[in-house]
Amino acid sequence: MSALRWDRLAQDLAGVLGEQAVSRERPIGPDTTYRVGGAARVGVTLPVDADVAAMAKAVAAHCPDVLVVGKGSNMLVAEAGFDGVAIWLGAGYDWVEVNGLHLKAGAAAGLPVLARQSAAAGLTGFEWAVGVPGTLGGAVRMNAGGHGSDMAATLVQAEVLDLRRGCVEQWAPGRLELGYRSSALAEHHMVLGAEMGLATGDAESSQATIAEIVAWRRENQPGGQNAGSVFTNPAGDSAGRIIEAAGLKGHRVGTASVSNKHANFFIAERNGTADDLHALMGEVFERVLAEFDVTLRPETRLVGFEAGPWAGQAG
Repeated sequence: MSALRWDRLAQDLAGVLGEQAVSRERPIGPDTTYRVGGAARVGVTLPVDADVAAMAKAVAAHCPDVLVVGKGSNMLVAEAGFDGVAIWLGAGYDWVEVNGLHLKAGAAAGLPVLARQSAAAGLTGFEWAVGVPGTLGGAVRMNAGGHGSDMAATLVQAEVLDLRRGCVEQWAPGRLELGYRSSALAEHHMVLGAEMGLATGDAESSQATIAEIVAWRRENQPGGQNAGSVFTNPAGDSAGRIIEAAGLKGHRVGTASVSNKHANFFIAERNGTADDLHALMGEVFERVLAEFDVTLRPETRLVGFEAGPWAGQAG
């Protein structure tokens, strides 16, 4: 779209959500865990009491691409930015409620917070989430998991906003079609909240499990500017093992490098670039394919990059 049309879209959204909720050329990169990358043509912070039907109508009238940012813990945005509308959840979407064996929360609630609160409430089944530095909304979208479990194991339903139709619906697991780091949620679907069904546990035991997971992460995964696993694990194998076997630990492209601690974690330097990270992902993909005839699938959500032999496979 032309700059004038982007301005008109921003004005239409501001008329629905308020001037403070909408901005032009809003940076996305600093809100990701890589802390690199460009801006969205229009940025929206969705108020908790927003008229979502009116917002959806304003968006649909201009037909832009839509991106839900969340915490940005599984996202790499090109330096050129995102040619669309990026949406952040506003204050109030991080609510948490424990009702019997059910844990309910807003999409902006952090997974480590939910893991600790459910454990403190004497519930078990969500301890694994303490090791995933993302939000509940993103976890539903990609069926996040770790340490032998995932969202599919406990999810009862998710509250989903359809930005095309402007309606909010409750999606059951069957409709979500949760698979390995995947779901049936499309770009125009936005998770607003979710409910998990847990089991009666022991607070002390659950907190001990959480402490073990945290200690394991510190021992086996790097710190710094990264977004967790870059590629999904091939069936019956580990992407990290394969990348290490290809001799790529420490491999560098400009300001980006493969971690020496865990080969499926890539590190961005301070003041680095998203394009260097993207190029590094491509080199690793090509080397593994050439040496082992293994096609790695990106787990990282790639935003604003041109589709290529490997990048086009990202969700």
